[in-house]
Amino acid sequence: MNKNIGIQDLGTKDFKETWDYQEGLFKEILDTKIKNRREDAGLETKNHFLFVEHPHVYTLGKSGDLSNLLLSEAQLTEKGATFHKINRGGDITYHGPGQIVGYPILDLENFFTDIHKYLRLLEEMIILTLKEYGIKSERSPGETGVWLDVGTPFARKICAMGVRASRWVTMHGFALNVNADLGYFDNIIPCGIRGKAVTSLNVELGMKRVDETEVKEKLLKHFAVLFEAELKRELV
Repeated sequence: MNKNIGIQDLGTKDFKETWDYQEGLFKEILDTKIKNRREDAGLETKNHFLFVEHPHVYTLGKSGDLSNLLLSEAQLTEKGATFHKINRGGDITYHGPGQIVGYPILDLENFFTDIHKYLRLLEEMIILTLKEYGIKSERSPGETGVWLDVGTPFARKICAMGVRASRWVTMHGFALNVNADLGYFDNIIPCGIRGKAVTSLNVELGMKRVDETEVKEKLLKHFAVLFEAELKRELV
């Protein structure tokens, strides 16, 4: 089993371009697995973890409801945002500047074969990272992602998640609001959940800006421990 994970930071990159890149890495792993099964080739599958920041974009998961997007095409253009219907789980979400997006593209057969466990470990990575900033976050029963003040009128989401998996290979991932413009969430019903707010790390800390590079390092530290993985930086 190959527990090495290549880490790439793509910087700011268009959502569709990143999606295509993810699909390429995803297909490469699947092709290797198929070759191994057909020919008993014994080839190692690779694992990847992409960091990226997207320009303003709304994405709708395969089971999502388009009515949760509250903007017309003209209004999207006016706000400098794009929209994509995509092949992950979950409903609608927003990505944009000030948000750390992470896409682990893993062959889970290198780690464990349990999608539920995979999602819980991603949530745990976020929870442990936020704890380092003095913020108590948690899971909300029946709602994937990471929340603050669950079970109170002040419940708010700080990290959204949506993944796709095929033959135990994952893609898509999480979006952690660090310095996000929360006004863009007003244009959707986030994740299809009415009546719950969205927040960002800088808002919770009362800071103008949080060091995103520092947050990424903390995320990777916890990810490596939780997945018992060896992380290797790769040039983009």
